[in-house]
Amino acid sequence: MDEFYLDIMKEELIPAFGCTEPIAIAYASAKARDVLGCMPESIEVECSGNIIKNVKSVIVPGTKNMKGVDTSAVLGIVGGNADKVLEVLSEINEKHLEITKTILEKKACKVKLAKGVENLYIKVSVVKGEKQATVTIADSHTNIIEITKNGKVLFENNKKIDKKVNKVIDRSKMSIEGIYKFINNVDVKKLEKVLEKQIELNVKIAKEGLKNNYGVNVGRTLIKMNGEQVANLAKAYAASGSDARMSGCELPVVINSGSGNQGLTVSLPVIVYAKQLKAPKEKLYRALALSNLVSIHIKSGIGKLSAFCGAVSAAAGAGAAIAYLNDGSYKVISDTIINTLADVSGIVCDGAKPSCAAKIASAVDSAIMGYQMAAQGSVFNPGEGLIKDDIEKTLKSICRMAKEGMKETDIEILTIMNEG
Repeated sequence: MDEFYLDIMKEELIPAFGCTEPIAIAYASAKARDVLGCMPESIEVECSGNIIKNVKSVIVPGTKNMKGVDTSAVLGIVGGNADKVLEVLSEINEKHLEITKTILEKKACKVKLAKGVENLYIKVSVVKGEKQATVTIADSHTNIIEITKNGKVLFENNKKIDKKVNKVIDRSKMSIEGIYKFINNVDVKKLEKVLEKQIELNVKIAKEGLKNNYGVNVGRTLIKMNGEQVANLAKAYAASGSDARMSGCELPVVINSGSGNQGLTVSLPVIVYAKQLKAPKEKLYRALALSNLVSIHIKSGIGKLSAFCGAVSAAAGAGAAIAYLNDGSYKVISDTIINTLADVSGIVCDGAKPSCAAKIASAVDSAIMGYQMAAQGSVFNPGEGLIKDDIEKTLKSICRMAKEGMKETDIEILTIMNEG
């Protein structure tokens, strides 16, 4: 099973430049421009409610202060490099911004809410004279399901057009027990190749968030008010990375489950604890693999986007890794996950924005408490709320609540947000 879990991490842990929802729109738009073969005269973007929710309040990277679906689409068309996938906007410059602002002023880009589609759905249509092209993404941020040109389908369904953009591994075979066995037995050199970029990039943006003024400075506030004890630093580093990322910082992060905030949450608390405990690098890599895979396992049952805050599943992974770094048994690790989910599964996602940093800090705080409880032999009992009599049944109940039970919540959140 080593290659199974390694391949999942290779597929999920990729660099992204900016919040993944506006970036996914920019990617689809850049791809549509390439298919069209020229700059379009008009653009139409149809998005699911969850995409609109997550793009509404976050700054598009490279723009300093610009937001929105239309900004993301036009910028992708003007200066995006589709070959770079989730780093599509990494080559944006001032000239691109000027052109984008001009196109936006002309209102050449129309945005529509797509109904009856997946929670993650983007369709970009571009037109120049009689030429027309469309690119449609669904299910994951880089999963192109259809490309058309002048009414002719060039690509559809699950055929491989690019290994970088197709999800191929079945997550249903994952389990907490299988993950635990994998991280204890895999050759650590294989983990290092997958995880070294996550450490490098995510620590860099966290330090940037602590150094400079971003959003409402959740990370900086935590350290200023509560000091540098390890539990507080774990929260502050994860929050500061989100502070920077949600407010337009032009540094990439390595994502988890399609989310940069989740990528920060699964990695930075673990890195902070490993440093405090003077854990050898081998143990850090195994702990990071555990954290990433636990989060991926939970999110696989929920879906990429929902009304369930992804920081919670990511923090559950981080808590499991903190337990592992402290030599916790398999039971302590499982109980940490249960305790975390029993506590903060009610945090809702109301879009990507600066307050995500605070939700991350709250979720990580819960994960640390969840570990501390588990280390003392305390775990919430089956029958209490959504907790079942084993870890996998508990995860299924949490995922069912998040995926099915929160559908109406998701609709109401979007309705409220659109009221202004």
